[in-house]
Amino acid sequence: MSGHSKWANIKRKKEANDKVKGSIFSKLSRMITLAVIEGGGIGDPDKNFKLRLAVDKARLANMPKDNIKRAIDRALGSNKDILKEIIYEAFAPGKVLLIIQATSDNSNRTLSEIRYVLERYGGKLGTQGSVMYLFRKCGTITFAKTEASEEVVFEFSNRIKALDIDQDNDNYFVAFPFENLGKIKEYLGNLQYKEAEIDYKPLTTIKVDNEEEARKIIKLIDSLEALDDVQKVFSNFDISEEILNRIGAQINSV
Repeated sequence: MSGHSKWANIKRKKEANDKVKGSIFSKLSRMITLAVIEGGGIGDPDKNFKLRLAVDKARLANMPKDNIKRAIDRALGSNKDILKEIIYEAFAPGKVLLIIQATSDNSNRTLSEIRYVLERYGGKLGTQGSVMYLFRKCGTITFAKTEASEEVVFEFSNRIKALDIDQDNDNYFVAFPFENLGKIKEYLGNLQYKEAEIDYKPLTTIKVDNEEEARKIIKLIDSLEALDDVQKVFSNFDISEEILNRIGAQINSV
């Protein structure tokens, strides 16, 4: 599993136990609202696949149904044309690459906040196209091992033309071509999935062996993702699981 995916899993366990739920729900609300806007005002998850992904993600985070409904309703209100997705490309210490996915109603504010965080932690903003060509936009679907066997997951992976299959102690992760994202239902059959999302997979990775530099990179990424407008940061760092776990343990003890 790639470095940034390993760190995402470590962070997810932390988020389930600390007091950042309000921030997570705010970001998920924006994601839901944007999915309705980009889906032409369709507020039915069964008829808007991007909305279905956003709603599934919200439910996985135990977001209340009323919050989900309000986020959908906001997309149908007078401010529906304000919110938009913006992708920024940047560099972290050690020439590590970053793709920053943001949802914003004020691009000047978002750019200013992202630039400030980057400069504070030793990163810098890149120009359009300076990073993106080293990533592949794809879909990633997660299966809980308690719900799906290895054999069934591999059969699904063949049907959806998987690019990569990974696993940890609890889940299988299947990366597949972005153009097949809308065909998930067709390929799943009765197979139940835990989460599906749009992803950016690095074509090459940069190994980071120095723990202090690894901490700087993680601190930068976490600080970016703490911004209200930033949904997610994708990176091509390759930091050992041992170092990531030590960093995660230190954060959890704070």
